Amino acid sequence: MDTHSDPIVNRDNIIPVVSITAPDYENSTSSTTDRRPGERDALKQSLSASKLKERLGNLGAQTERPESPSTISDRLFTMLLQQVLPAQDVSPVADRRSKKDVDRPNFSLPVMSNNFRRFNARIGVAFVFQNRVIRLLNWKVPTQTMSFLAVYTFLCLDPTMLAVLPVALCLFFIMVPAFLARHPPPPTNHPTDFYPLGGPPVAPPQNIKPAPELSKDFFRNMRDLQNCMEDFSRIHDSLIAFLAPPTNFSNEALSSVLFLLLTATACLLFISSHLLPWRAIFLVSGWGATCIGHPTVQELLHATQAGTIIQGQETNARSWLLRLSSSDIALSSAPEHREVEIFELQRRALHVDDAEYEPFLFSASPYSPLSPARIAGDRPRGTRFFEDVQAPKGWRWSDKKWTLDLLSREWVEERCVTGVEVEMEGERWVTDILYDEETTGQNVLTSPKKDKGKGKEKAVMKTWEEDNGLGKKGEWRRRRWVRAVERVVMAPTSGES
Repeated sequence: MDTHSDPIVNRDNIIPVVSITAPDYENSTSSTTDRRPGERDALKQSLSASKLKERLGNLGAQTERPESPSTISDRLFTMLLQQVLPAQDVSPVADRRSKKDVDRPNFSLPVMSNNFRRFNARIGVAFVFQNRVIRLLNWKVPTQTMSFLAVYTFLCLDPTMLAVLPVALCLFFIMVPAFLARHPPPPTNHPTDFYPLGGPPVAPPQNIKPAPELSKDFFRNMRDLQNCMEDFSRIHDSLIAFLAPPTNFSNEALSSVLFLLLTATACLLFISSHLLPWRAIFLVSGWGATCIGHPTVQELLHATQAGTIIQGQETNARSWLLRLSSSDIALSSAPEHREVEIFELQRRALHVDDAEYEPFLFSASPYSPLSPARIAGDRPRGTRFFEDVQAPKGWRWSDKKWTLDLLSREWVEERCVTGVEVEMEGERWVTDILYDEETTGQNVLTSPKKDKGKGKEKAVMKTWEEDNGLGKKGEWRRRRWVRAVERVVMAPTSGES
């Protein structure tokens, strides 16, 4: 009794393609022409005759998928595409989910062809639904459109009935047709006659089956799929052409005005959205959108040239925004300026008492005694010559030379650097303090004062401000140099228009 019915395919009129003028794009150069010589040589080497011959020799050992019969040409084309497409990144972190949920095959022409055939054989239900919605909004059957508006009005007046809608759709569009299929009317019965629905079923149940390959229904689905892809491409390009210019800050003044207006609107709706009559708004909007599709309204719109009027209003709105942006928005044309720093490090040998400090390198960090790199025993990183210091990425020098920071005490206090001696005059060196052998490795000094009750010595922390003669110069010293930089205007890429 388990039989199949005809596949669900749109056998009605062809779904119209959305008529939108697509924007003209500039011809962009192919990415293959910009490939570096090294990449081109590697690609030629990977597609060499010896490797292709070796891969062709291994084709016989590969097992075919049960649902995707492949040929030698398909396998060869897939192999060539795998050389061009980037390799899939494999994460070293193990996933706790099951393997069948996370594994996805790489690109394969036989798998792609098989999946497309299966998808095209089953997508007919979506096209049938799309075609019925178009017929409903175009008033092909006015009674159906009025019934839809009646249900829509009822839902707008009582939104809690939305919970009933899925159940009602399941009953009237799935269960009732399935029951009527098992209890069909007698062959001699007229459509207007009533017939009893009692008794045992007289027809087998109907199940939905995919459209057979190379059948008329299969090619109808391909036709509708082709038109839907064209619709998506046109709608996508039209939205980009309409939304991108005012929102991508190509005209910064216009985008700033639009940003302020949207921010003010969001704040206003956040405060007063509960005061708006949303039921009436949705009711009027739904009725208006549905009535626009009526043939009489369409003829009236074409007769009054509504499209020209809408374009004129759009032009006026853009002109108003441009005037508002030019009169109320003042943007700074000067580039952003910042200050960068570099530390000049010098080092001396500790085993020689009278050793002088010698230039070591220029580093981005002061390499203070308690810095993580110093504690870990790592060497400072930087460059040996001042001329090798480069500006940060995206910036350029706005000053001709470096300037010595005379306020060395300020940057020492800001970084909470301890165990150093600061020069307030002269060359402004910040030198490490090396303690005597009795106090080496200790951060505290003992005070002669003792507690009366316990007889213990009181610990006093030593800071860089104290100069009690117990310390001497350590291994490292540094001073800070500063230089101004400004932002660099980024050049547009080759793909941008």
